[in-house]
Amino acid sequence: MQEEAKTKAQRTIELIKTRIKYDVMGRDDIIDLVLTALLADGHVLLEDFPGSGKTTLAKALGESISAESVAEGLNAFRRMQFTPDLLPSDITGVMIFDTDANEFHFRRGPIFTHIALVDEINRTSPKVQSALLESMGEKQVTVDNETYRLGNLFFVIATQNPLDQVGTYPLPVAQLDRFMFKIKMKHIDRASELDVIRSWGRPRVKCDMPLVTVKEILDARHLIRTEVAVDDAVMECLVDLIRNIREDGRCVQGASTRSLVQAVPALQSWAFMHGRNYVTSQDVDDLCEPLFAHRLQLSPGAGLAEGIVREALETPMNTLSRRMMKR
Repeated sequence: MQEEAKTKAQRTIELIKTRIKYDVMGRDDIIDLVLTALLADGHVLLEDFPGSGKTTLAKALGESISAESVAEGLNAFRRMQFTPDLLPSDITGVMIFDTDANEFHFRRGPIFTHIALVDEINRTSPKVQSALLESMGEKQVTVDNETYRLGNLFFVIATQNPLDQVGTYPLPVAQLDRFMFKIKMKHIDRASELDVIRSWGRPRVKCDMPLVTVKEILDARHLIRTEVAVDDAVMECLVDLIRNIREDGRCVQGASTRSLVQAVPALQSWAFMHGRNYVTSQDVDDLCEPLFAHRLQLSPGAGLAEGIVREALETPMNTLSRRMMKR
């Protein structure tokens, strides 16, 4: 790995992580997963409780990126609150008629941003939810038969409340499959909650840390994708894991091939963040649940998807560990 490029990528990651931790307490594990998805060019679905710090986390991530692309119509961060009366054009943008020029022009919606927080994604209708599919998959928006490109960094953090299901529209499997990770957030520990309430209302020194550029993040993505090695044994383990899940009688629908494609850059990014230029069996063990559990459609009474993923991983993981030890 090129040492200068590696050092630069590590500095970029550290700057973002430190900036987020300045505002978000007790969420180090969540921050690592979110940054892994960002570096792996994926998207994240947070299943959380109200007031758990999801907006603060996403905003801190957006504020760590310099506003160099504002001139191109892209903001660093935008928050979109999904509600039952929302329309697709409220997200993507709409054609406006200019009476002076006697022509229509496109007014961009909040989706034109680098970091998009989609709050309570299951609160709006499937029609609005589907408006995100093209942007998440192809990084573009089509309005009135015209296609508009989003930025290469485009990253979605969506949230949903796991308890309050009244008036919600559960995400279909096809849309869940667009998310690299589904992360189930828990309440922070006692010490972190004490830190939060002790610091609440006190004047805080404004964070004056250097910002990272979009190019620096994209360069880090490229470096990780090309320089972090993934052994064939790891890929075989992933394929065997998926096949075991599909053959499990408790699964009506198993994980897709897309999940395997997304798993490779996720594992590479996770390995790089832990100081390695190669993927290990421990990386697979760390990420298997957030990578695959949310993609499964289970029969009634099947239990938790995380448990099924763990069971399906047991034999492939033993094989992978043995093969790794011989090298």
